[in-house]
Amino acid sequence: MRPFSLVTILLPLAWVTACSQQNLKPAVAAWQPASEAVTLLDELPDSTTVESFVEEDVWLRILDSFQLDLNVDNERLRQQRDWYIKHPEYMKRVTERARPYLYYIAEQIEAREVPGEVALLPIVESAFDPFAYSHGRASGVWQFIPSTGKYFGLNQDWWYDGRRDIRAATNAALDYLSSLARQFDGDWQLALASYNSGAGTVRKAIRQNKAAHKPEDFWALDLPTETQAYVPKLLALAQLLKYPERYQIPFQPVENKPYFAVVQTGGQIDLAQVADLSDTDLDEIYRLNPGYNRWATHPDGPHEILVPQEQQAEFQTRLASLPASQRVRWHRYTVKSGDNLQTISNHYRTTIDVVKRVNSLSGNTIRVGQTLLIPGAIKGQDSYSYSLSQRMDRTQTARQPANTNKISYQVASGDTFWEIGKKYGVTSRQIAHWNGMAPGDPLTVGKKLTIWIPTSKPTSKPTSSGNSGRQEIRKVTYRVRSGDSLASIGSRFRVSVADIRKWNPNDTRAKYLQPGMSLLLYVNVVR
Repeated sequence: MRPFSLVTILLPLAWVTACSQQNLKPAVAAWQPASEAVTLLDELPDSTTVESFVEEDVWLRILDSFQLDLNVDNERLRQQRDWYIKHPEYMKRVTERARPYLYYIAEQIEAREVPGEVALLPIVESAFDPFAYSHGRASGVWQFIPSTGKYFGLNQDWWYDGRRDIRAATNAALDYLSSLARQFDGDWQLALASYNSGAGTVRKAIRQNKAAHKPEDFWALDLPTETQAYVPKLLALAQLLKYPERYQIPFQPVENKPYFAVVQTGGQIDLAQVADLSDTDLDEIYRLNPGYNRWATHPDGPHEILVPQEQQAEFQTRLASLPASQRVRWHRYTVKSGDNLQTISNHYRTTIDVVKRVNSLSGNTIRVGQTLLIPGAIKGQDSYSYSLSQRMDRTQTARQPANTNKISYQVASGDTFWEIGKKYGVTSRQIAHWNGMAPGDPLTVGKKLTIWIPTSKPTSKPTSSGNSGRQEIRKVTYRVRSGDSLASIGSRFRVSVADIRKWNPNDTRAKYLQPGMSLLLYVNVVR
């Protein structure tokens, strides 16, 4: 007879204690694992204790914290389980991606006595991608929307987004889930459903079932389609982890020890400096610190950084010998005619507030010839491949439709997606998609948007010249000369003044054109 494992013995007791108030839908038959299926702890070498075996792999540690009922089986759950089974490479990829974060998540789950199955939730939410951003404006491995993130203390500004911070977001997510579980009297299935669709949606479904004298458990509720699949996805993943010999799904082993260490820096520091001082790839520094949007930590703190655990001592030693003035690069900039704080801060990829604070400016007024001290990146922007701007550039390029040309549009006061879309003959949803945003995201003045317009269809039809209407549209950059006007340029290239304004919205707002400025034109080169 096969010996019982510790998990096999304890799981029913844990489930009765933590979830005694859950009522399963009567029509759902209990799922009985086949006799050949074993848990990860069933067969141990004679010289190995259960405790030492669990200590080897964080996944086993998480498994030992399971509390939910995994003996339930129905069509919804089978569909999700079958999908994971048919995509082993996906499972291998996402479980490997979890490696830097899993030990910390397991620690926090144990501290709160939350069901271990919750550690699998980032697979459902984001495939453990800390830079994931959904159409619903959710961000990070736990996929917080801005409002919920702020409610749970996740700060979000130009420099930093706490929704992507692994430690901050993990603690916020577990606080949120624990709160939801209390609201639903310890029913974690309803808590998980609420995390996806909102507690109000779940309560409404419960009230409807209660009024119709129907069961009020998760499986019986009329919930949004996404939510109906959400809990089955998590339970399916938990079954795959618990019964590996049955399903042969590769949860990549993760060593049961801290992956990263927290180091206090004492001030703002360039992430490239962190990488050099810790002998760590810069991309890895970003993966450990995905909350930082830019090339450096937040100038206002908290002044801390995560580095690989094994690099902590060396990093701290080197950091202690690095003067504070060398932790970021400082640029001396002499104000020129036409400059303002917005254009200067944009050029150095920083903010007006930082420039004002560093230079002790009380207002926004600067004068020609004035010298400003501005913090900037040590390396070229291409080196910071996981900064928000670089990720956005890749997103915009990857989403370019065929046969289109790029227009860079700078958001002005009062702009909306709809108004910009109308100007270029595209939809709000297209603009949002091209720029890695959601249509409901706010537009900030000065933000640059990428807009793709067709190369073969100008916004107004050029004049025909005896060529049977055949057109070949080319993008032309025209440098304005002394005496030029929009009308004269339009006449020369046979395009309308209205189109020139649409193609160059930021450059044609002034009453007069300035010699030397560049205008983008779409010209029919067939004459």
